[in-house]
Amino acid sequence: MRAVLQRVSEARVEVGGEVVGRIGHGLLVLVCAERGDTEAAGERLLAKILKLRIFSDEAGKMNRSVQDVGGGLLLVSQFTLAADVSGGNRPSFTGAAPPDEGRRLYELFVAQARAAHPDVATGIFAADMKVHLVNDGPVTIPLQIS
Repeated sequence: MRAVLQRVSEARVEVGGEVVGRIGHGLLVLVCAERGDTEAAGERLLAKILKLRIFSDEAGKMNRSVQDVGGGLLLVSQFTLAADVSGGNRPSFTGAAPPDEGRRLYELFVAQARAAHPDVATGIFAADMKVHLVNDGPVTIPLQIS
C-alpha cells in the first residue's frame, strides 16, 4: 500500500459541497491500495503512520507521533497515487487495486485505524472529493509498504 502523509493544522474533505470529514491538528493521509496488496500490508502501513515521529517536541525537533500529540487522522482514498507515467504523458493506473478490492482494503484500513486511534475521519471512497488543508511545516512524507 502507498500513502502520502501531510502534517496539518487542519484539514477537511467535501463531497457535493458538504463536509464529510474534518480534523484539526494531525495527519491528512492519502491512501492507495495497489494490485497484490494484502490486509497485512495495511496493518504495517497503519502501524508506521501511528508511530512516525514527525511532530515537534519542546525543543522543536521532530520527535513525536500523531498518537503522542493527540492529533487526528483524516484518511482519504486516492488511487492516483499508483500512477505510472513512464510510458508517456497520460498516467496509467493499472497498478492500482481493482475498485472492489481497493474499497475492501481501504475500508479495512479505516476500521483498523478507528480501533487503534481515537480521532479518525474519512473521505468517501470513489467520490469526487475536494480536500482542503493547511500543511503544517510544510511536512509531507511518502510511504510505501509491501
